[in-house]
Amino acid sequence: MRIFVGIGANLGDAKVTVGKAIDALAQLPDTTLVAQSAMFGSAPIDSTGDDYVNAVAELASSLSATDILQHLQAIELAHGRERPYRNAPRTLDLDLLMYGMEEINTIDLQVPHPRMTERAFVLLPLLQLAADVSIPGKGLAQDYVAAVAEQRLQKLSP
Repeated sequence: MRIFVGIGANLGDAKVTVGKAIDALAQLPDTTLVAQSAMFGSAPIDSTGDDYVNAVAELASSLSATDILQHLQAIELAHGRERPYRNAPRTLDLDLLMYGMEEINTIDLQVPHPRMTERAFVLLPLLQLAADVSIPGKGLAQDYVAAVAEQRLQKLSP
């Protein structure tokens, strides 16, 4: 299964945390880290606080979407993730962006991520990994880039 995970942090040493999160994703059972995007800096959206460090990782896995979500939440907790309020600053945020071409809508999980087409910090790293990727139920990711062109995004690493 081709899986894309969004990674973000804006508390502590966010760049180190994002790197450690990518390492943790590579260690998931029955999962291979296929590729990782560059790291990008972005301003918070619908929130305040320090800039975020963001990236996207591509995984291949035989785990279910629910199992992946549980592992992502465990990695977040291991990095001190708290959820005091919506869009609060984060030590680490891991979002299951896409799980193959599946569309999942449960209380615990929405895939594809419902706001991924509205976020430059998701779309540009995603397109770096898969230039022709199609988002289930939405179409080509590249078709949404113009709508997020005003969002500040700075490449931090190759």
